[in-house]
Amino acid sequence: MTKLALGLMSGTSADGLTVSVVQVRPFKIIGFKNFPYSKKLQQKILNAPQFNAAQISELNFELGALYEKIVQRFLKEQHLTAKDIAVVGSHGQTIVHAPRACVPHSLQIGEPGFMAAALGVPVVSDFRAKDIALGGEGAPLIPFFDEYIWGQKSPKILLNIGGISNFSLVGKNIKTFGFDVGPGNTLMDLCAQQLLRQPFDKNGAIAAKGRPDKARVARLLKQSFFQQKPPKSLDKNDFGKTYLIRHFGPLQKNRAGDLLATLAYFTAAVVADQIKRFVPLAYQQEIVVSGGGCYNKTLLRFLKELLPHVRITTSLTYGIDPHAKESAAFALFAWLAIKKKINHCPQATGAKKAAVLGKITL
Repeated sequence: MTKLALGLMSGTSADGLTVSVVQVRPFKIIGFKNFPYSKKLQQKILNAPQFNAAQISELNFELGALYEKIVQRFLKEQHLTAKDIAVVGSHGQTIVHAPRACVPHSLQIGEPGFMAAALGVPVVSDFRAKDIALGGEGAPLIPFFDEYIWGQKSPKILLNIGGISNFSLVGKNIKTFGFDVGPGNTLMDLCAQQLLRQPFDKNGAIAAKGRPDKARVARLLKQSFFQQKPPKSLDKNDFGKTYLIRHFGPLQKNRAGDLLATLAYFTAAVVADQIKRFVPLAYQQEIVVSGGGCYNKTLLRFLKELLPHVRITTSLTYGIDPHAKESAAFALFAWLAIKKKINHCPQATGAKKAAVLGKITL
């Protein structure tokens, strides 16, 4: 049997760990599953940027031990053993991402030693550090995966709507690039949590009942980040609680529908603005959406309204489940890392040169 690769991803919402198992050549996702975190752990992760060194160190080991237990459970459910796995790629949990600070830095935690010890296979982690050392933003990393899968086909904009939205432009004879464009689900989720006491607005159902404040959105699109040329990347807190209250507050429960509609429209409008601003018109042919936001019907409706000339699909159309894409990408990155092959796209991050990213724990 051909050896497989595992990929682990825990996003900015900190709601759980997604694990994928992939066959690299030809590339195929064999299986994946999301393992939800407890509410207590999720809140702990969300509070981590305010922790002291000892608390972050403790959380690093807590997550590493949890990842190992989840991987063991996942392998059992997939009827696999460690002997079937060549490598594990773990993105880790982002605690802070500040590539434009006086001392550029980014921190992902989830101690890989636990998995390496338990499985007896190499674990590749901490992918962003070397890119920053090479003068890059450390993000986004997914454009390399998009090029690997779609790079020899017709032009495509691969849009991921997670906590933050980012996209890649790939295609035959196109020099791949990508960047973080703005808010994804963060603002909408915060609004749903505070006004509706639910984790998110499922399918954009509440937003569908409201009317977006398009004038407000037009004003916000004039903010400096949206004018800034790529490469550029974001921390989830760039569009967090402070931003929500400053630009959309005070939050009123009786206006939840209108506010969620406005936030969905804002998310879509930012994506449309950045595509029109930075993607040549000839390449504005198809958007392939992944991430949790691809299930928000109101958000996708606004996206179609703002980009009527572009075909909008999801990654599922191409056999890649929207929830599995990022974890599958880190499985690929890890596989390439142990082969000492380039696994990132420097024109997306701004790094000085292409390199092999990731630290290997044996």
